[in-house]
Amino acid sequence: MDNRLDLDGKPIRPMTICMIGAGGFIGSHLCEKLMTETQHTVLAVDVYNDKIKHLLEQPAGGQPHLWVGRIQFHRLNIKNDSRLEGLIKISDLTINLAAICTPADYNTRPLDTIYSNFIDALPVVRYCSENSKRLIHFSTCEVYGKTIGSFLPKDHPLRKDPEFYVLKEDESPCIFGPIEKQRWSYACAKQLIERLVFAEGAENGLDFTIVRPFNWIGPRMDFIPGVDGPSEGVPRVLACFSNNLLRHEPLKLVDGGQSQRTFVYIKDAIEAVLLMIENPDRANGHIFNVGNPDNEVTVKQLAEIMTEVYSKVTGEPPLEVPTIDISSKEFYGEGYDDSDKRIPDMTIINRQLGWNPKTSLHDLLDSTLTYQHKTYAEAIKRTMSKPAATS
Repeated sequence: MDNRLDLDGKPIRPMTICMIGAGGFIGSHLCEKLMTETQHTVLAVDVYNDKIKHLLEQPAGGQPHLWVGRIQFHRLNIKNDSRLEGLIKISDLTINLAAICTPADYNTRPLDTIYSNFIDALPVVRYCSENSKRLIHFSTCEVYGKTIGSFLPKDHPLRKDPEFYVLKEDESPCIFGPIEKQRWSYACAKQLIERLVFAEGAENGLDFTIVRPFNWIGPRMDFIPGVDGPSEGVPRVLACFSNNLLRHEPLKLVDGGQSQRTFVYIKDAIEAVLLMIENPDRANGHIFNVGNPDNEVTVKQLAEIMTEVYSKVTGEPPLEVPTIDISSKEFYGEGYDDSDKRIPDMTIINRQLGWNPKTSLHDLLDSTLTYQHKTYAEAIKRTMSKPAATS
């Protein structure tokens, strides 16, 4: 582990990484990777640490973790904490993962969404720039908005031409819906912070990398409502569908589930992030799509595959009526809008870092649903067997 080399054959020196949002889904997997496979030190910044507790606590009575002393948790909210700049100053690299990133919130909490993704990220960018520290900023594939092809008539042959739907970091325009469609509050805030990071690089020499995740999927993603998240909460599609499967309910297809998405396994995606961390000469100044164009399905197809895989994992037969249609207005409220297709172009990440995803959609769903069933099935049974409160 000590004599690992980067892509150019140079020894990788241990570094100190300030990771903001380390307690979330992506952060927990990245912390795990950094602890088990590298010599880097992580200053883990977040308000919660449930998903990284297993890294922070020493095993009872057993051997101490190999990484003892290499991960420290700092419970702070980046909104208003003066300690943040100090942590960035003593680090070699800052990774900002903090965000509100569930579509149900973009509509109902647009102000929180804009503040969390733009205003709260500003000091992080400023501290990195002023202290000449490298920044890996996590953005989103949502910044692309709608594809050019979505504006063509439904049966237009050019809709099938990759030029009109494949999303390229350095070429594709960012196309959003009208202002009253508040779903775009997230994408717009994320785009503006990307532009600010890019401008800091151009004007003040900030060393930056921007990551645009395309639906990273795996264990510990989001929450299951009423178990480890609010019972009225609406997580992203994978956790929504998992919640329905665990509760033996039909999966809700918003507007018939016609949107197309690509899904990539979290462990594949984390490999890409590690390459960015350890190859600054190849990653600095770049925006990277991180997704798997081979794993493309409509949301309806995703529901069908998840139903089939979950039945295999549990040995339980699927429901007679596995899915029901629901309108976006009913599910998300007024002001919802959607992007039609999200297929990442992989040219830049392939050229710069030689990264390619490996895990098929079937395999990543198998691994994720096995985890969801093991982790939540008993808790769900308990919540469902409680008598409903009467007023």
